Amino acid sequence: MSSSTKNMDPALIAELPSFREAIVKRPITTVISDKIAALIASGILQVGDALPSERHLATALNVSRDAVRGGIQMLAARGILEISHGARTRVRSNEIGPVTVGFATARAVNSYDIESVHAARLLVDRQVVADAARNIDDAGVKILESLLEAQVDALDDPVRFLISDREFHVALYHASSNPLLADISTDLYAYMMEYRREALTSPGAIATSYADHVAIVEAIRARDPEAAAEAFMTHTGRIYATTQPFIKGGG
Repeated sequence: MSSSTKNMDPALIAELPSFREAIVKRPITTVISDKIAALIASGILQVGDALPSERHLATALNVSRDAVRGGIQMLAARGILEISHGARTRVRSNEIGPVTVGFATARAVNSYDIESVHAARLLVDRQVVADAARNIDDAGVKILESLLEAQVDALDDPVRFLISDREFHVALYHASSNPLLADISTDLYAYMMEYRREALTSPGAIATSYADHVAIVEAIRARDPEAAAEAFMTHTGRIYATTQPFIKGGG
């Protein structure tokens, strides 16, 4: 840090363009390491699970295989993942520290009841998705379309589907151009994800979720805020209806 900034208030330093860029432009392997850690924190990946192959994980996360390999190696060095030659990499530990999902930890989000979370999603997600339809650019639409393609390849695998599903939702939220609301929606999305994973094992559940995503992207592509919000509310209602029995023990 230069002599002109070393005595400055950290809040002021954060406003400097060079400082912001240093935060934003993290190595891609660190980004992927954090993504995989978030998958473990949220319960999408659980202790003992075999990770998808590097190829499948790269497709689900919309990155290169080299980036995935580097992220895996970083977590293996921390004892979170276990790499075995000739066998699939597995989740060894979920002791990953206070990893945030959006800006809250998964444990904090899970402390609420499902009715409260669902009501919050109906309010927040409607606005976020409508704003995404207004503000998304062509590159953002292409990202959503590529994630739909990844989901087609995972219609028989709840874990792989959920990994791509998370990327889809987060990309959609951040297309709103409101980073605070996007983080709130990301937190709400991650609620009780281990039960969502279980719900997706029900016959037809993945295919139905994928069809919902297609309808959402069609409205987003048309830049139709109302249609996008309505398609997403249908999706959110379905998530609530299919996940609630598992959370309450009905299965």
